[in-house]
Amino acid sequence: MGTQSPRPGERLKAQLGERRALLVPGATSALAARIIADLGFEAVYVSGAGVTNAFLGLPDLGFISLAELAQHTAAIRDAVELPIIVDAETGFGNALNVRQTVRVLERAGANAIQLEDQVSPKRCGHFAGKEVVPTAEMVAKIHAAVDARHGEECLIVARTDARAVEGFDAAIARAAAFIEAGADATFVEAPESLDEVRRIPERLSAPQLVNMVVGGKTPIVDLAELAVMRFGLVLYANAALQGAIQGMQAVLAELKARGRLDEAGGTVARFAERQRLVQKPLFDALERKYAAD
Repeated sequence: MGTQSPRPGERLKAQLGERRALLVPGATSALAARIIADLGFEAVYVSGAGVTNAFLGLPDLGFISLAELAQHTAAIRDAVELPIIVDAETGFGNALNVRQTVRVLERAGANAIQLEDQVSPKRCGHFAGKEVVPTAEMVAKIHAAVDARHGEECLIVARTDARAVEGFDAAIARAAAFIEAGADATFVEAPESLDEVRRIPERLSAPQLVNMVVGGKTPIVDLAELAVMRFGLVLYANAALQGAIQGMQAVLAELKARGRLDEAGGTVARFAERQRLVQKPLFDALERKYAAD
């Protein structure tokens, strides 16, 4: 008998521990997750901002609900076998709400659940006007999250947005307190210089996430350099979404200008490629298998 391959949660825990700057794109849909898996990435991130933008057409200001986030997580879990990291915003309330959030998202297929210390309703980490809750309140949420999960294969990632509110050193102090409370990894959001990026993994004992937001406050750093710094994960949470927006604008502008589109123009994916990504050949085979005699 062959050995079983590690489950997604086991893989993610090992990948974080390697601190090799695992590159993780964000997905706003099951189709986006399939593309991420098809291109050979090793994990996928479900961004609260991305789901809010793509599903609701609204800015990242705390509009997404737990039920909507769980629905997206479950659809992505059904589509790919990759480890899934889910941005659970502020946990949708206090420590008791966090308990329920972790239970719901773990059942939906999350292998890591990210919680942040912003006041609710939260804002995008690269927006102005953020506020953070007291450290003790966030520590209580982390305790609730750790107690709520069924096993250590569901990782708890604690994010702090204090850099923009209280300064870099305060953000590091908060992240250290979150590690002490039981977070498996921490995420200091929106550092504003290369020096700050470099100092995050130097000063914190647990694996670290860094978020490369194209157009955001944090400088974009090459993956090889982030690996030397020993980050655990490198998020490009909404790069695919930003690319999709540009692609949709370009193809629809061409359609409006020309009044027609075809595959030969190269501005759209081929029909056959679209069917491949959604596994149409598999369902054709299943239909033949289960056809009545």
